Order: sequence, then C-alpha cells, then structure tokens
Amino acid sequence: MNKTLSLILTSALLPVLAFAAQETYRIDPVHSGVSFSIRHFFTKVPGSFGTFSGELVFDKDNLANTIATAEIDAASVNTHNADRDKHLLNDDFFSADRFPKMTFRSTNWKALGENQYEVLGDLTIRDVTKPVTLAVQLLGIGEGMGGKQISGWDASVTIDRREWGITYGQGVVGNEVEITLNIQAHLVP
Repeated sequence: MNKTLSLILTSALLPVLAFAAQETYRIDPVHSGVSFSIRHFFTKVPGSFGTFSGELVFDKDNLANTIATAEIDAASVNTHNADRDKHLLNDDFFSADRFPKMTFRSTNWKALGENQYEVLGDLTIRDVTKPVTLAVQLLGIGEGMGGKQISGWDASVTIDRREWGITYGQGVVGNEVEITLNIQAHLVP
C-alpha cells in the first residue's frame, strides 16, 4: 500500500476510532443513590433524594470527550422526618416550587490514578450556578443482569450551602453539605 493511500485511510478511520472509544451510560435510579449529610448542632443529619436522572458520555482514552450530566428533583428530598422535609422545600432552603430541579454538568475530567478522577463541573441549586470539584472513582465496567453492559461509580463533594444562597438556621444548621453519589449506569445501545 502506498503512503498516500495509507494516510487517507488512517485519516478517515481516526474519527471512527475516536468515536468508538466513547460510550454513553444512563443512570439506573433503582440501583443508584444520591445522599447528603449536614450538621445539626453536634451531629450530622442524613438525607437523600429519591428522584434523579443523568447520563455519562465516557471516553476512557480521551477524557476531554467525557461529559457527565445529572438532574435531581428537589421535591424528592427525604430526611426521614416529614416536617423537616416540608421545611426543606420552602424558601428557607430549596424553594422547590420555583426551582424544582438541581442540575450538574461536568466541564473537565482529570485522571488522578487508576480509576480515580477529579471532575470539575457546574452545580445549579435555586437557579444559582457554582463550580464544584468531585472526587470520582470508577468501580468497574462489565456485564450486568441480562447481559447488559453497566458501569459503577462513586463520587463525593462537600459544598458550602451559603454559596447557593441557602443561609437559614445559622448556628443550628451547618454550612458544609457532604454529598455522596453511588451510581450504576447502563450502556445506551
């Protein structure tokens, strides 16, 4: 094969090969969780969100092509106390009637080691968008139930709620919110 033909074939195949490295995974909410904890006086009160969705376009060979997006329904908050959950939905906290969704979109992925990543992104709560940095671990990619390919992820970040305009309860409620994501995602065919 002459050099010109080889160069043309290589140039034509590079975009296909690069695209083949990208895989799109959709969060399986039945096997995933979004939880948080925040200090109340001297203890940490746990909570979670029951309704969320998201997608991950993962390119292990070129992290610049990797994008994670997520959406959380604020009204699905659960702290195992109906009165507190109701309070969290009002204007002191989430203002869920005006801002029903919290969103995240990654802006940069950086490999820190084998299956360890630092993920920068934009977190929007109450229509306020701020940058955050998540510590992310890829737990594995492989065959799940029914032969479908799945991926497993853990992620965590600590935010200061005041940056999103949530300041109610100073001195009683802490400002640092520890957020943990445990994600199983299915490959989108």
